[in-house]
Amino acid sequence: MTAQNGDKARGGPLVRLLPRRSDYQELAGCWKQDVAAGVTVAIVALPLALAFGVTTGLGAGAGLITAIVAGVVAGIFGGSNVQVSGPTGAMTVVLVPIVARYGRDAVLVVGIMAGVLILIAALSGVGKYLAYMPWPVIEGFTAGIAVIIFLQQVPFALGVPKPDGDKTAAVAFAAVRRAVDDGSAAAAGLVALVVAVMLIAPKIRRSIPRSLVAVVVATGVAEALSLPVSRIGALPTSLPLPSFPALGSGQLSELFAAAMATALLASIESLLSAKVADGMADGGRYEPDRELFGQGLANLVSPLFGGMPATGAIARTAVNVRSGARTRFAAVVHSLVLLLVVLFAGGVVGRIPLAALAGVLMVTAWRMVDVHGLRSVMRSTRSDAVVLVVTGIATVALDLILAVEIGIVVAALLTLRQLVRTSGAELQPMAPDENFTMEDESELLHKHVAVYRLDGSLFFGASQKFLDTLTAVSDVRVVILRLSNLQMMDATGAGALGEVVRTLESRGVTVLVKGLKLHHRRVTQAVGALDDLEENKHLFETLDEAVAHARLHVDRERKVRTQLRV
Repeated sequence: MTAQNGDKARGGPLVRLLPRRSDYQELAGCWKQDVAAGVTVAIVALPLALAFGVTTGLGAGAGLITAIVAGVVAGIFGGSNVQVSGPTGAMTVVLVPIVARYGRDAVLVVGIMAGVLILIAALSGVGKYLAYMPWPVIEGFTAGIAVIIFLQQVPFALGVPKPDGDKTAAVAFAAVRRAVDDGSAAAAGLVALVVAVMLIAPKIRRSIPRSLVAVVVATGVAEALSLPVSRIGALPTSLPLPSFPALGSGQLSELFAAAMATALLASIESLLSAKVADGMADGGRYEPDRELFGQGLANLVSPLFGGMPATGAIARTAVNVRSGARTRFAAVVHSLVLLLVVLFAGGVVGRIPLAALAGVLMVTAWRMVDVHGLRSVMRSTRSDAVVLVVTGIATVALDLILAVEIGIVVAALLTLRQLVRTSGAELQPMAPDENFTMEDESELLHKHVAVYRLDGSLFFGASQKFLDTLTAVSDVRVVILRLSNLQMMDATGAGALGEVVRTLESRGVTVLVKGLKLHHRRVTQAVGALDDLEENKHLFETLDEAVAHARLHVDRERKVRTQLRV
């Protein structure tokens, strides 16, 4: 038994979610790699944390605090050895309307409530279920988020005050209209400079932290030319002491839906990020419930210090893995480096132009779109393309959680439609030499016995199709239903099968069933669909047995008719 499995075996429901000695079993041999990776991730995370804080309306300081607190808490308690958590673009999409409608303090309340909900999910063991989501939904969701993040930066990029409203597209359009008269050419110029640097830097050397270099260059130009552009402003010079926001009962009820959306988004994005990290790293697989536990604690603690809700960050996690991180110590180092920035470099960071951060996020949004993935889904099937487009549009036009729900529902409906189309009852020919050698017997069987093979799934969506096909049978004495190829049967399908049997036998047609699987038989017994067939011993394991029994019925009827003619 490995150390990790041993730790799990000794734990109960809560202990299995807590940090273990095995989390750091590789640290002695790779601590230098982890330190280097942590510093690299901090360099990448700094401009993003500042930008996400500004975008939500909470200020750059809130984004920085979130990266520090959530990074270390989720790093220690999470379920992935290489995951890096903090503020993300997807979370800003949820938080911007909350700030606009309820104010900045509401975000702290929502964060604490979301943390509690995520912890409940972790303790309930639902992490493994949240990790599954259709690929078209993920691609459409990601593309929609990228569009929203890009649109959120439009006011900062044009140097105009952010118009009122919580609909991102409408706010961006209003900002463009306002910029026609009051826009800032200096702000737009800095955005163009940032974009140029971020595109050119990797061509010089791939390891260059493009976002940080772009921000430094843009800040240097703004300072040298004394450009009249808005700056980040004062940042906290230390980590604030933890404190609880005012939690009124009325406010809690109003914000519960927002907290649910925040918790669901934090859970989904963190699990997806950890799953991506698994594919990139050589270490052990992540644990979904433990990852939720770490994210729940991070979202519970971060607002106490004035931070906002956080999730696992795919971009920072990918940088961490590529930089050689092996243990969660790298995530801790990342937070410590950002804390040093707060303590010793707040004045310098405060001079960064908001337009520079807007440029960083615009490029980040563009890079979020996986063109290859989108093209692959769009070319796969028409149903997948529909799910992707619907999810993407709903993400931009409605809200993130509703968009995911719509995407999953559309995917489920189209899947059911496909199941119905691939399910049915097919009339099977009986070759004269398949079971018998006597020509007159085979011909007689062909005239009076119909064999139907049931394929696919016999469930609520396809039950009517089976009913319409099988109850239309005429001019036969025996119907053999071959069920060995049937993959799935639910109560509705079993009920439909029972109705087929009753309808045919009421017309004097004998029904024989071949190949009923054990788990399907439990369903038919539960609803009483084939009780009469079981009593009459009309259930068979092989087709030969069923055909032989059908011959007895046909022979018996032939003898009766012969006697009547005599």
